[in-house]
Amino acid sequence: MSELEISMSQDTFERFWNNAGSNMDLNHLLAELPRADSDAWLTAALPNGTFNENFDDLEFSEAPAALMSPGLDSLPPPAAVVPSTSDYPGEYGFQLRFNQSSTTKSVTSTYSTSLNKLYCQLAKTCPVDVLLEKGPPQGAVLRATPIYKKPEHVSEVVLRCPHHQNIAENNEGVAHRSHLIRMEGSQRAQYLEDPNTKRQSVTVPYETPQLGSEGTTVLLNFMCNSSCMGGMNRRPILTIMTLETHDGQVLGRRCFEVRVCACPGRDRKTEEENSNKKNLKTASGIKRKSPGMESQVAPNAESSKKIKIDSSSEEEIFILQIRGRDRFNMLKTINDSLELMDLMPAADKDKYRQKRTFRNFIKPSPGKRLLQKDEKTDTD
Repeated sequence: MSELEISMSQDTFERFWNNAGSNMDLNHLLAELPRADSDAWLTAALPNGTFNENFDDLEFSEAPAALMSPGLDSLPPPAAVVPSTSDYPGEYGFQLRFNQSSTTKSVTSTYSTSLNKLYCQLAKTCPVDVLLEKGPPQGAVLRATPIYKKPEHVSEVVLRCPHHQNIAENNEGVAHRSHLIRMEGSQRAQYLEDPNTKRQSVTVPYETPQLGSEGTTVLLNFMCNSSCMGGMNRRPILTIMTLETHDGQVLGRRCFEVRVCACPGRDRKTEEENSNKKNLKTASGIKRKSPGMESQVAPNAESSKKIKIDSSSEEEIFILQIRGRDRFNMLKTINDSLELMDLMPAADKDKYRQKRTFRNFIKPSPGKRLLQKDEKTDTD
């Protein structure tokens, strides 16, 4: 560029500046200028105090994720497709305690310690105590989630049957009518459904135990019978109780089986007896014979059990479990007599039967006796 062009451009700018200053306020002019409101823009434009030649090629979409989408760390973790059922007390010593343990017919809920199973009636309150060794973080919640117990059903979502859902819609009109588990006594209970797995759960804020109490009581209600068609349909279920932070981090977990039935006490007693018999058979295995006994002796008398000793023989031997030596000796005598009868020839058996029949036929009437040989009567 020539000196003439430079001078002309300078003169032109000077005249423009003078005209602009005379026609408008300088502060107003400065306010119209564009401003950069980002430190990132200045840093990219002037790294190390010099202009970056590749500034035009930069894409601000590559900014750190924390700047582009803040708050991701506060989102709850994604729910597992198959929730864990293993007990995990955690650092807070998360424990559950069930109050009622009666097996009477009038009981509405009862818990079996040996089976780790809760038996309860439909829509009846089941109190559960939550015990912690130390207080959890602020905002902790308790969550109850039902799942099916058997592997072939665990992927399905546990829902109420259509019949009870319709009853709830007509009578209550609640939005959570499809939820199997409800938590009573708290207006802060939230009924949730995972958007990915569609599993339903209910949460309540954890409350510090009251003065003089060891734990916090949660009131559970199960709103469908285990035998309801279209619902559980006699499929066993588990209830997972978890202690979680406000953002969904699990601090403790406990799991127990649930059966919703008309008579919890009766069903618990029956299932415990069946379980004891099954465990007894498993523990005993093949019992050894006691010295001098040909029959097996078991702690509990059971019905006779058929065991085939020799598969090639047409005859089968039955083993009878007997309690007490006196009873064993009596039954052994009967068995020995029957074995002796089997060894006798058929002709001897017939003679023995005829002899017994003849004796019974000539048996005298009461008050009279048979005449012996060469004996005379009173009339003679």
